[in-house]
Amino acid sequence: MSEERTTVAISGGGPAGIMLGLLLARQGVEVTVLEKHADFLRDFRGDTVHPMTLDILDELGLIDEFDRLVRGRMRAVRFATTDGELVHQDLRAVAPRGARFAEIALAPQWDLLNLLVRKAEEYPGFRIVMEAETTGVLRDHAGRVRGLRYRLGGEEHLLHAVLSVAADGRHSALRDEIGTGVVELGSPIDVLWFRIDRREDEPTELRGTIGRGGGIVAINRGDYWQVAFLVRKGTDAEIQAAGLPAFRERVGSVAPWMRDRLDQLRSWDDVKLLSVTVERLRQWAVPGLLAIGDAAHTMSPMGGVGVNLAVSDAVATANLLGPDLLRAQRDPDRFAKVLNPAILDRVQRRRQLPTTLTQRVQVLGQDQVIRFTESPEGRPLLPPAPVLALLRGPVSRMIPRVFVYGIRPERVAR
Repeated sequence: MSEERTTVAISGGGPAGIMLGLLLARQGVEVTVLEKHADFLRDFRGDTVHPMTLDILDELGLIDEFDRLVRGRMRAVRFATTDGELVHQDLRAVAPRGARFAEIALAPQWDLLNLLVRKAEEYPGFRIVMEAETTGVLRDHAGRVRGLRYRLGGEEHLLHAVLSVAADGRHSALRDEIGTGVVELGSPIDVLWFRIDRREDEPTELRGTIGRGGGIVAINRGDYWQVAFLVRKGTDAEIQAAGLPAFRERVGSVAPWMRDRLDQLRSWDDVKLLSVTVERLRQWAVPGLLAIGDAAHTMSPMGGVGVNLAVSDAVATANLLGPDLLRAQRDPDRFAKVLNPAILDRVQRRRQLPTTLTQRVQVLGQDQVIRFTESPEGRPLLPPAPVLALLRGPVSRMIPRVFVYGIRPERVAR
């Protein structure tokens, strides 16, 4: 068993963990990021990079490199049903004063993470360990967290740290170590993921439609579409029992443009279930351990905002804790101490409002999506004219503010 030391140990090499590692290393803080996989190549990750995150990339001098990764851009928010358009809002028209970006960029998350790692490795204090699976925490006699345990190549490692951060997603191995329980908002939807070929002459932007039987969101991945099919929670067994041909027909009725390619779904192995949860930890930190991103608050796919909230959490954490961590790093006795818990609580106080409000809007949106998908035959999928006017007025302006520009957007400290 080997023992190592670092000022900050981060579990999870996703957007929250990598961005936090980059920003702290940029301030001179020693950071070790543990990522359990050998690379970042995984399907079903968020690819939508919103203006709130584009601003951060710009502040880090990465926007030109990022632009080379972009496969499509959305300059308007559009929600439609098979009966017609619900909402269409140009982002430039509702952009906050002084906003530089008025688009959502579509870029594979693995490309974004590799870009952030390359930038982080320019700083001597940054270290990332791939194929390192976090197995638990190190505690002192008082129960305070003093680092992480991880497994690499069959060997156990002890990583002593002043601060440990859970940034390892909705299935975090460290949530139970915080042990404060969760606030569950519930979710009426699950997502069935699959991929189909994309043709060169097809639109580059995200494509989405709600119809009877489900909702479709198709994400441009270059030569294929990564497709999310939204259904009522807990109905995946029923859908499988009805058979794959019935599923193809159900999908095709919502998105006729992909009907001629659905025979590419040859077995249920080609369809993966994402069980959607919307919840958040009651308390994000205990002495020596802080949760951010999906480890602190799981989001619905609604609005594609999860990646962007995770990045904002990381920026807020670096801004709020960086100076204290840098001071702690200079202390010869730092590994016998932890940061004052009140310092860690600053992160939750800063990020609680945008998290809570965004989750509330997501839950309301999910409820409406399910109502549309279960609308009986013969009933229009478009609401009455007064409701439609409301959707196309105040609601269409509110949605970009919440999902695209963000509530309390973060900026990188100079």
